[in-house]
Amino acid sequence: MAKIFCIANQKGGVGKTTTTVNLAASLAKIKQRVLLVDLDPQGNATMGCGINKSQMKVTIYQVLLGLFDVKNVRQKAACGSFDVLPANRELAGAEVEMVKLRNRENRLRLALTKVTDDYDFILIDCPPALSMLTLNGLCSAHGVIIPMQCEYFALEGLSDLVNTIKKVHANLNRDLEVIGLLRVMFDPRITLAQQVSEQLERHFGDKVFKTLIPRNVRLAEAPSYGMPGVSFDPSSKGALAYAAFASEMVDRIKK
Repeated sequence: MAKIFCIANQKGGVGKTTTTVNLAASLAKIKQRVLLVDLDPQGNATMGCGINKSQMKVTIYQVLLGLFDVKNVRQKAACGSFDVLPANRELAGAEVEMVKLRNRENRLRLALTKVTDDYDFILIDCPPALSMLTLNGLCSAHGVIIPMQCEYFALEGLSDLVNTIKKVHANLNRDLEVIGLLRVMFDPRITLAQQVSEQLERHFGDKVFKTLIPRNVRLAEAPSYGMPGVSFDPSSKGALAYAAFASEMVDRIKK
């Protein structure tokens, strides 16, 4: 049965989608069966996997409303190594429509139960807000991976997210836990980045992944080609870091 992880942070531009796409591709490279769930109306993860969101007639939007099953909507990523449950701007309307539905915070969880035996990992790319969509992701997941930059304002946002995770754990999903914090876009030449990194290690201990994801232009270029960075340039520093992160995460789950 699949391990289901949210990649979440309510702060925008912290590398959630880059992390989700590259982690999915990296896990697939080590023979893991992976489904990437794009839960962000921007559809960036969908595009980053080589799927044209503007041509999609059926997406996760219809899945959340109970009109289609995941099995009928999922697609292969362009690199062919993992599956994608795609999204586009239509998903923004789901927030309003789900308000009147029964069991609204568990719509995604119920939909994914039909495919959990098909995968080893299901990765959910959450939108940059603590919204009904993000809540659906948290209620579906066994754990949360939090990508964050090592800068001052990131610490403030982190405390809000951790408190939200605690509330969801207490009231809606007893399986939910923080799997780990991933330091992304890390530049060791910046003193503040080193200081914040050390603070995270002191405060969160072994919840901080050892792998550091560096700033890397090849990771930034890859989405314009509809490819994960680990497929676009496997020898780049960013790709090697995500490959190391995937291995570290699998080892952590096995413990």
